[in-house]
Amino acid sequence: MDSSIYLTPVSIPDFKSDGNMQRRRLGDIIKTHTFDDGIPSLDGARLAILGINESRNSFSNLPCSNAADIVRKHLYALFSFSHNINIIDLGNISQGETVDDTYFAVRNVIAELIDNRITPIIIGGSQDLTYANYLAYEKQGKIINLATIDSSFDLGTSEEVFDSKSYISKIILHQPNYLFNFTNIGYQSYFVDYEAVNLMRKLLFDTYRLGFIRSNMEEAEPLVRNADIVSFDLTSIRQSDAPGTTGPTPNGFYGEEACQICRYAGMSDKVSSIGFYELCPEKDLNEQTAHLTAEMIWYFIEGFYNRKGDHPHKNKTDYMKYNVQIDNQVDEIVFYKSQKSGRWWMEVPLTKPEFAKYQRHFMVPCSYRDYENASKRDIPDRWWQVYQKLM
Repeated sequence: MDSSIYLTPVSIPDFKSDGNMQRRRLGDIIKTHTFDDGIPSLDGARLAILGINESRNSFSNLPCSNAADIVRKHLYALFSFSHNINIIDLGNISQGETVDDTYFAVRNVIAELIDNRITPIIIGGSQDLTYANYLAYEKQGKIINLATIDSSFDLGTSEEVFDSKSYISKIILHQPNYLFNFTNIGYQSYFVDYEAVNLMRKLLFDTYRLGFIRSNMEEAEPLVRNADIVSFDLTSIRQSDAPGTTGPTPNGFYGEEACQICRYAGMSDKVSSIGFYELCPEKDLNEQTAHLTAEMIWYFIEGFYNRKGDHPHKNKTDYMKYNVQIDNQVDEIVFYKSQKSGRWWMEVPLTKPEFAKYQRHFMVPCSYRDYENASKRDIPDRWWQVYQKLM
């Protein structure tokens, strides 16, 4: 592995294996970067666990850099759902001399994994590491979508020092820019300046309040299905379920809802990296948050191995096609329903030849509700935002 110089080995956590080959735990299956065995081969691997011991840009100034090893202890003890999974654990990326040095290492390691069609599961560290994750796609020259599960937008202001509460602005303003769309899932209005909400609308980005998602959990599925990067801020989970975060609050997602979102992300053919951030071990009573994070990763893995490979980006022959007539500015919207999974997409027409570089984003994941609304001559917001970007 070319980026091996950035990786440090870890000790395999002590988990109880019953020796029964019919009930193997993940710790029996994962090939781990240890002092004795070295870095596992990338050949055949589909998922790679990567710990990042960096939190110097944490807004809270609370340590969250050694979270990965504690999460591993609980993850390795969970039972596998199949024998036919191939996961490697590359160990940790330690703090560089500067934070930028750490970002550089993260960028290179993730880029190499993506080049090898391996999906990294990142365990931070503070959420500003999402910026380093984004830079890996810049190295590829790939235009991408980012989805965050977060109680705020993490925009900050232009005057602020870059940290885990302002990294989104850094991504938006970065040049050259490879961000096509940003989606926030689960923001809480009292944590968000109304001017920031207006800015998101002007930028044609997607934002969804916590109450809407919790009342319509199935609507979270097309949102994460549209993402290349998923960044999960563990402070978006309510304190009763996740007390050990850098900013616990009374309200947020329940643990089982967080797991459901992670399964949705795993099932998406488009998601090619996911990160879990803001776990603070010193505040984690009985390691409850680390244990929940391990279960969230388990659900992502389970979803990943149930992918249907049915994104209609190129071949649409195995789909039911529905042409819905729309009045006013749009003649019709074309919907596709997968006969494999029952999932829905909307097609946005290519308005200009120079927009061909955005071809991956013309098929917009949606729900049956979007189809119903379009049938009532109501243009779905998701479709309209993409259409406006391409006009």
